[in-house]
Amino acid sequence: MLDKKLLKKLEIIVFDLDGTLLNEYGEIGEKSIEYIHELKKMGMKFSFATGRLHNTIVDYASQLGLETPLVSLDGAIIKSYPSNKIVYERYIKSSYVNKAIKMAEDDLLKVALSHDEAIYYTASNSLVPQLMEKYEANFSQIDSYEDYVKKTLEIIICGDYKKSIKKIEEKMKFPSAIGLRTSFYKSQDHDSVYFLEIRNKKCSKGDGFLRLLKHLKVNIKKSAVLGDWYNDKSLFRTKALKIAMANAVEEIKSMADYTLDKTNNEDGVSDFLKKVIDAKKE
Repeated sequence: MLDKKLLKKLEIIVFDLDGTLLNEYGEIGEKSIEYIHELKKMGMKFSFATGRLHNTIVDYASQLGLETPLVSLDGAIIKSYPSNKIVYERYIKSSYVNKAIKMAEDDLLKVALSHDEAIYYTASNSLVPQLMEKYEANFSQIDSYEDYVKKTLEIIICGDYKKSIKKIEEKMKFPSAIGLRTSFYKSQDHDSVYFLEIRNKKCSKGDGFLRLLKHLKVNIKKSAVLGDWYNDKSLFRTKALKIAMANAVEEIKSMADYTLDKTNNEDGVSDFLKKVIDAKKE
């Protein structure tokens, strides 16, 4: 049961996108759109905390008429919308980027570099866009990584050699490397394909969310987050009101304050938004 007094005090709601606000076709539910516009008239702020690149989420922000900074690349960058000014960014040291590229190439794995507005890959890594279809990112093929090592926000390594990827992950952790955060997981879309994402240690959805609240001067007790997947765990470790989708993994559900009855494909988010509207109208 959700506390109506808590819902009434909410000032900002932050959504994960894929698997949460968006259905399997990448669409926001009609009721969610309606309720978001209604809540905005009541003074509610909305934002996203997503693993996607910034330029892949601005259309959703435009659709909802948002005017708050957006957390993208799992907290590696926060950019205002619609002014597109950088609120926060955290790059990876060039030496670590070069080290990761060499290890990936030595083990015949695919590697790409995420920058602010695009994911860059070389000809020998041309499978990367196909393997990362769900990111819907702007991919750009380049001749060499040499001129793209600087300003790298995320290193992506993928392939079907699980042991090789895990070995690289260990070498990008302390004490071999300092100040990095790694995320290893199996692809949701491709059988036997594994991913390793490497970012600056000070980057996560949760970190980005907390920086967003500080920037907006909003008390965390007046915020809510919604998510479904493992990369939402850092959001669900905060003191915000935590709402899990019906389709969320069990780990997220166990961390949530409340789990919705409907999935992202059933516009489950709208049920929560309606509860907030009803609480604010009382």
